[in-house]
Amino acid sequence: MKISVVIPVYNEEENLIPLYQALQAALDGSPDFEWEAVLVNDGSSDSSLQVLTKLAQENPQHLCVVSLRRNFGQTAAIAAGIDHANGEVIVLMDADLQNDPADIPAMLKKIEEGYDVVSGWRIRRKDTFLTRTLPSRIANWLISVVTGVHLHDYGCTLKAYRREVITGFRLYGEMHRFIPAYASSVGARILEVPVNHHPRRFGKTKYGLNRTIKVILDLFTVKFLLSYSNKPIYLFGGTGIVLILVSLATLVFLALRKIIYTTSVFDSPLFQMSTMFIILGFQSILMGFIAELLVRTYHESQQKPTYIVHKVINNQIPENSLPIEQQV
Repeated sequence: MKISVVIPVYNEEENLIPLYQALQAALDGSPDFEWEAVLVNDGSSDSSLQVLTKLAQENPQHLCVVSLRRNFGQTAAIAAGIDHANGEVIVLMDADLQNDPADIPAMLKKIEEGYDVVSGWRIRRKDTFLTRTLPSRIANWLISVVTGVHLHDYGCTLKAYRREVITGFRLYGEMHRFIPAYASSVGARILEVPVNHHPRRFGKTKYGLNRTIKVILDLFTVKFLLSYSNKPIYLFGGTGIVLILVSLATLVFLALRKIIYTTSVFDSPLFQMSTMFIILGFQSILMGFIAELLVRTYHESQQKPTYIVHKVINNQIPENSLPIEQQV
């Protein structure tokens, strides 16, 4: 089995040599797998690129370096690393030495047991409680509730994935932490395992409270993509129907009030509100129809199937009759 360890790097010059040494100590000599490390320099302003270049020259059999033109962010760096990785299993981790490469072999054993995603859980986290740990716990609870994939530690970068469950979608914003939710949507088996977590020895953290806001905003996008990307009419049409029903109920109330108390219907602000809700309701339903047309255009023009096959036994259908994505 070929393993690719993808590591985004941003201003981590002091950590890179100890990191590579820790990877060698953890992964070298195993008869069960071959490994490579794909380190992505995400526009570092220190000497990280020079250190990475030297390491790559000294260890060409194990190390691939991808250097981005500027700082695009952690998610983009991870996406670039995955695109340049050759492994059947992709392991993600940070470059700050807080993740422990020694945990990787145990995670790979769980992959061999049949799991598709093995997610790290930092039970004894070595971060500041108020600014790092507490916001992370709140975000983990919220993501678990919204996505239905219950993990204690979405923010732990150390995760192992079978390649087939993380291809087929693109990563934007801060969405790398939602990869388990995407993988679950295609039927991946997910396991969470305790991992070590160390205090940062060199450099400064790149995380702050502002990331929590970004995560919450990305969560709305993820929920839409997971639940409504193939049937947007359920969201837009459902919203439109609710608005129309609220409007009709308001009009009935105004009519009854007119009959019983002879109060003018047109003088009440509720009449204007009900009229606006009817208009918004019909607009929402029409937007749902437009979104449905876009979804069908997307799938049919790119020959994108609406399903993902795990395995086929005794298939009698000619290979060239299958959609391109299903031909192996």
